Amino acid sequence: MAKAAVAKSDPKSNQKSLVYHVDAVKKGERVFEDAFQGVSRMILDAGIRKVTVKGKTTYQFDLFSGGKKHLVGMFDEINSFVSFVKDASEGGSSREMAFVLVGEPGNGKTFFVEYLCARYREFLSVPRNKKYTFKFKNLDKIGGYGSITTIESQTYEDPMILAMSFRENRDESMTYLSKRFKFKDQEIEALYDKYRPLGACSAYIWNQIREYADNDPVKMMDFIEIAPVPLIESLGTITGKYPAKDKITSSAVDLMGEESIQRLLHIADTNNPYRFDLRRGALARVAGGGIHFSDEIYKNKKDLVQVYLGVIQNRMIELDGFKWPIDSLIIATSNNSEFNTFLSEREEAPIIDRCRICYVAHNTDYKIQKTLTEYAIGTDVKRSLDHEVLHQDPNLNYAASVGVVLTRLPRSDKLTPVETMKLAAGEVAGEKSLKTLAELIDQLNQDTEITKRFGQKGLGQRNLGRAVQLLLESSETNDGKCMFALDIFNALERIVLDYVQEPADRTKFMEDLKIARGLYRERIMTEMFNAYMDEPLAIKKDVLNYVNMIIGVDAEHLGPDMMWKYKDPQTGELKALKIDERYIKNVEERLGLKTEEQRASFRNSIRKIYGQKLSVDANYDFMDNLELVKAITDVRLKSDIAGAGSLIGALANRTNEENQKLYERMITTMDQKLGYCPTCAQKTIEYFCSQEDDN
Repeated sequence: MAKAAVAKSDPKSNQKSLVYHVDAVKKGERVFEDAFQGVSRMILDAGIRKVTVKGKTTYQFDLFSGGKKHLVGMFDEINSFVSFVKDASEGGSSREMAFVLVGEPGNGKTFFVEYLCARYREFLSVPRNKKYTFKFKNLDKIGGYGSITTIESQTYEDPMILAMSFRENRDESMTYLSKRFKFKDQEIEALYDKYRPLGACSAYIWNQIREYADNDPVKMMDFIEIAPVPLIESLGTITGKYPAKDKITSSAVDLMGEESIQRLLHIADTNNPYRFDLRRGALARVAGGGIHFSDEIYKNKKDLVQVYLGVIQNRMIELDGFKWPIDSLIIATSNNSEFNTFLSEREEAPIIDRCRICYVAHNTDYKIQKTLTEYAIGTDVKRSLDHEVLHQDPNLNYAASVGVVLTRLPRSDKLTPVETMKLAAGEVAGEKSLKTLAELIDQLNQDTEITKRFGQKGLGQRNLGRAVQLLLESSETNDGKCMFALDIFNALERIVLDYVQEPADRTKFMEDLKIARGLYRERIMTEMFNAYMDEPLAIKKDVLNYVNMIIGVDAEHLGPDMMWKYKDPQTGELKALKIDERYIKNVEERLGLKTEEQRASFRNSIRKIYGQKLSVDANYDFMDNLELVKAITDVRLKSDIAGAGSLIGALANRTNEENQKLYERMITTMDQKLGYCPTCAQKTIEYFCSQEDDN
């Protein structure tokens, strides 16, 4: 029993003791690092990959790609942030700056910060990464605090900061720690590289304890208790958000805290800095290695922005001459309009100088947008007003994604909207190269007016969400129990009319949505052929057949039977293909290739793409070559059905039994093999049979 009592009182075995904590840090069981170092380690340790985006090599960080709902695209923005926080973690100038995301509403700025904060909380929940702070206890022995016996560090200071201030001056503290915990010279120097002074409250109380204990370390330890910093999002600890308020209600108190009348009733010495309640403000709650998120920072009134300037620059909370150092990564957001207004006021230049501005563009890759569109639609089962499950048209995501992305792409003399869209997604755009797009992006991004830069204008994610809501509440959707793809264009047009203020923007966006309708119609043509052939991949197979034919047409040892043997890149199997020169000619006529020179040039480009794409991805299928897909669809509709018009006629005029059977068979194929429900299958056929959008 006596031994057990001794072991229990041993500070080395007491996890709440300062001795235990310092020893755990020395052993690597707990970490002592600031917010920048923690966030940087979290990101870099999660994994990095080199990727090519829009013709440029960049980095993809695995941390931002995990989970059901993660960051999509935003390569430039993420790389800028990682560079910023890494520089700050290494003692660079970024330590005295805030990272500010500037851009149009609905482009993912807030989601970026909230996602980062969520990952950081998860990171700190791992035992080794957990943040700790300290409490002063047994204060009734010292006196002067009334009924208050325990005081926690108001800014969640790390216990190592307290340990590094054990003696009255730095040198004596270094000597004490070296001897007490057997730190090597290099270790103690590395430790003090992270030194920062105690905040006013902790320094004041620690000095009182030192005097009371006559500088006896053992006695001083009795007044210290180590505690984990709470990882509670709703309390705003570790990660906290300060939303911009109007000019009247915003106050520095919300950030810094204020004098507490309640505490003054207990404190004998009115010069004691503990009379200030810092936890009343948002900054103190994240000051122990946390992330402070200032939403719409430039919306705040000027004096509050000036408070931010002092905090960003000095990393201090200052009240009535008292100072509390803070350890926080400060991230802010701003819409373009507020930022431009702020920039125009010269007296506000110092705050801008203390900000690392990162301009956030809308996503301009329609393939990546598909994931963002899924976010907008939501993962929950959608139901009609009478609680019936709503089916989702298999073309809905494509239609919505193409529609919003086209509005975000600037017009160019060098590229058509569709060419820009395809190149931005890393696809083939005829003879146009990624270099042309890269030059266009570089040129636009040099513009001093932010909104003229690449991807800065257009329908944002929030607008897409509104359009989906309009679709869900429409009577057509509810009556048919289906979210029909074509209806999303009507919803997006409604959003443009209701929410886009600039007349020129409205005109452009409406034209963009018309182009998107055309792409949707081309997709439907392909779907109709697949349904007619009762084969989901009919067109895809024909596209690959054409590609293989033009590769084999000039092959050596091609006999009079025009049979060419080749190795299938997807399966590795040896296949035989009969080269149909008439079919090749018909496709190329549909492509508008009239001369031999034009045909040869196109074939060479296909062969080049074949060599480049398949070497990287054996499953590449050329279905991103929209012109080729459309041409082959047209040819097949004409050849297999004796003219597309006959199919339209048969489907539109079902007065005879044969036509009715064809219609019912296609509905069944679409329902069972192509992902349609009877409602959207019928509506899609109806749209196919109409002349709407035909040029």
